[in-house]
Amino acid sequence: MQGIKILGTGQYLPGKKVVNEDFTKIVETSDEWIRTRTGMSERYVSDGEPTWYMGLEAAKAAIKDAGISPEDIGVIIDSSVSPDYYTPSMACVIQGKLGAVNAMTIDINCACAGCVYGIDMAKRYLQSDEDIKYALVISNENLTKITDYSDRSTCVLFGDGAAAMVIERRDNALYSSYLGADGTGAKYLFARSIPPHNAFMTGNGKVDDEFPESNSHYLYQDGREVYKFATRTLPRALQTAAEKIGFDINELDAIIPHQANARIIETAAKNLDISLDKFVINIHKHANTSSASIPIALHEAIQEGRIKPGDKIAFVGFGAGLTFGAIIMEF
Repeated sequence: MQGIKILGTGQYLPGKKVVNEDFTKIVETSDEWIRTRTGMSERYVSDGEPTWYMGLEAAKAAIKDAGISPEDIGVIIDSSVSPDYYTPSMACVIQGKLGAVNAMTIDINCACAGCVYGIDMAKRYLQSDEDIKYALVISNENLTKITDYSDRSTCVLFGDGAAAMVIERRDNALYSSYLGADGTGAKYLFARSIPPHNAFMTGNGKVDDEFPESNSHYLYQDGREVYKFATRTLPRALQTAAEKIGFDINELDAIIPHQANARIIETAAKNLDISLDKFVINIHKHANTSSASIPIALHEAIQEGRIKPGDKIAFVGFGAGLTFGAIIMEF
């Protein structure tokens, strides 16, 4: 089958690090409470860096690692739930600053499954258009700007950062994907944007979206429902991707899941009957960085020598929407 090869990866982390103890100064919590319930110890937060800048720096590093020129890139796919502008897109801004003059640009908002969606989209472009030799997938998140720091149940969960990868097509390579969504659960995890407003509005056209009342543009999360969705969906997505090609998931060398909560990953490993040792986990260092969490974990696993050429790996994402996705491939 036709698959893909990840030629290079890169990441960017803001210079500001926040540890659990720092939250005790602004809300009623403790390091033990955060660690035991989430597995998080520290996270990087923006100290003024915009979303596009973090993505740009990660992209530069990935392009350098791949040993190609920005002009060689045919498509840039940027995944983010925290862009800096309604328009232009993050991909357009980054394309201009990279000098990737031959690349078309696409932004996607698939929440924490965004990187998985982006990789699969890149694969399909590479497969269907011979003029596209390289794809650049970027996941850049500035979640702390939509985090309510008066809400102790959510403010400890999120961090900022970005990661990117350069991808090319590969013939006769292991590849399978399974992507999906359950829009009936959209109300369980969301952040509002600017509501309808114009000089002529009377309000007669107002429609109830049936979402819970939330605090301005900040993230709202029904933790119980999101946990139920994640622990059910993570194993199913991976198993379905494997079944599509008759692959035994026990042959995987590494599984890189979205880093939302250590308990979710532990439960998924148990439900899959796979050793937790096969899961790449770095949530203790970064907390939840939405779509950036999987590519950050991938980049660090490569740098640490945990993932090597020829390894059979899987990506599994799940998040707001509710979206989910899994990819099985050979690194």
